[in-house]
Amino acid sequence: MNRRSFVKAGIAGLAAASAGMQLVLTPGAKAAGKVVIQYDWLMSNGQIGDIAAVANGYFKDAGLEVEFSPGGPNAATVPPVISGAAQLGQFSETPQLYAARASGVPVKIIACGFRTGPYAFTSKPAKPIRGVADLKGKKIGIQPTARFVIDEILAKNGIDPSEVTIVNVGFDKAPLVRGDVDAIGGWITNTQALSVVGDDRIDLLVRDLGLSSYADVYFATDAAIEKDPDTLAKFIGAVAKGWGWVHANPQEAVKKMVAAYPEMDLGWEEKTVNLVLKLSFDGQTAKDGWGTFDPASIEEQLALLDKVGQYPNGRPAAADVYTTKILELSAVDRPKLDAPAA
Repeated sequence: MNRRSFVKAGIAGLAAASAGMQLVLTPGAKAAGKVVIQYDWLMSNGQIGDIAAVANGYFKDAGLEVEFSPGGPNAATVPPVISGAAQLGQFSETPQLYAARASGVPVKIIACGFRTGPYAFTSKPAKPIRGVADLKGKKIGIQPTARFVIDEILAKNGIDPSEVTIVNVGFDKAPLVRGDVDAIGGWITNTQALSVVGDDRIDLLVRDLGLSSYADVYFATDAAIEKDPDTLAKFIGAVAKGWGWVHANPQEAVKKMVAAYPEMDLGWEEKTVNLVLKLSFDGQTAKDGWGTFDPASIEEQLALLDKVGQYPNGRPAAADVYTTKILELSAVDRPKLDAPAA
């Protein structure tokens, strides 16, 4: 799922001001080679741990000089990584990495920032969608580029597509507010945009409709993973420490994030940070550390995407889209924490 198609409201408005903004850690790091990370979208609450790693000096402690290169509506994520202009990148969701690999791009997942994708269906109490059975007979507003998401959900749950009406929508929530649709898709972390629906809205993650995915996916080329895994491991280890610090200090972390990127709204981000942490940490991260992912889940995701026709030229093998090497090398630095309490 491409965030360029899913996000407007809260962070799309940041494009003009912050698409080119960079956080560069330079003091005391002159001897280190610069590590550039190319993000898929603008800096937002999905990168709060990365930002904390800069603010708290974790990259510097690891001997790295790190530059954040944010994306945006017209930015390309893969070319800078393939060319070597960036040492690693971050996709919004796993299907983007799979599609790149299916097209012959030699990149692999090295860590996943969100344990579940934040795409969700929002409905109102009058016509609630609280589970799979509630999809039947409903009008679902979904962005055209996200159509495969609903196709996956229907296929996964054995629902005939004729039982659901799909309506193409844009970014805002007006179609739901007006009653043109019974539910609308979007990023659950975009709380400011969702607020227009009302406090009684019902948000249902696609995970809870049987669709597994990871988000904020860190990736690197096969060559980088082979030739310089230590640098990638130092980067992931420092970012993991940043996320661990956010877990312990969520409100202070929000203040540091907004200080670095003042286009973000402090009030809304303070309301959203615990949700972000619940997407980033769970029982599995308590066991294996932040950034972990399950190869079996990746195989399941690939098989389902293949089933709904996403790979007309053949799906990539699971072993070609991920490596656990970087997680293993950074294991000592990645905090083992569960989701924060409600």
